[in-house]
Amino acid sequence: MIRSGTTVDQMVRAIGDRIVTGYLRPGEKLDETSLAARFDVSRTPVREALGQLSAMGLVERRPNRGAIVAVVTQAHLASMFESMAELEAICARFSAERMTSSERRGLEIEHQASARMVQLAAEEDYEHFNTEFHSRLYRGAHNEHIHDLTVMTRSRLAPFRRAQFMLPGRLAKSWQEHELIVTAIMRGDGVAAGRAARDHVSIVSQASAVFAADGRKPVRRGAA
Repeated sequence: MIRSGTTVDQMVRAIGDRIVTGYLRPGEKLDETSLAARFDVSRTPVREALGQLSAMGLVERRPNRGAIVAVVTQAHLASMFESMAELEAICARFSAERMTSSERRGLEIEHQASARMVQLAAEEDYEHFNTEFHSRLYRGAHNEHIHDLTVMTRSRLAPFRRAQFMLPGRLAKSWQEHELIVTAIMRGDGVAAGRAARDHVSIVSQASAVFAADGRKPVRRGAA
C-alpha cells in the first residue's frame, strides 16, 4: 500500500485491488482510523475513498457500524460486464462510423506500440495503455451521453478489469482482441467493430470471474 501523499484515487485503487484479489475478504472490517494511519492521511479522504468503493459495490457501509468488504458474486459481476459489453459495442460501432482520420491513426499507432509491452510482459504499462485504448473508443463514438454512461460503468468494473492482467497469458490475448477491434474500425465496419468489442468484454468477464467472492482465492502478482 502506498503511503505519504496518497490521493483519494490512489486509495480507491489500492484498496479496491486488494479487495478484488482476495487480500481483503468479504465481511472484513475497514476501519477508517487504521486506513488513515496506513496511508498517512486524515480520515476525511478515507471516508471519500470508502464512499467511492461503496458506489462501485466493493464496500458495504453500515449506519453507525462502519464499513466492511462487500460480497461480489459471480452473478452480480456477470450482470455488470453484460451491460459493459453492450456499451462498448455501441462505442466501437460508432467509432468505426464516426472517428476522424486523425483519431483512427492515433488508435492504430497506439495499438501497434502496445505490442512491445506485451513482449516485455509490462503488465502495469499495458494496463495504463488498455485504459487509454478503451477511452479512445468512448471518445471516438462522438456521443456525450453514451461516453459518460460508459465511463461511469467502467469505473465500477475497473478493479476487476485490472485484475485480469494477473492471469497467465492475458496480455497477449487482450492485444489480439484489440487487434480485431482496430482492424474493423480502420475499415469503417461498424458491425464487425461492435461484435469484436462485445466479444472482447465478454472474454474479460470470463477472465475476471475468478476474482468474484464466491470461489476465489487470493492472487499474487507473478503467480503462475
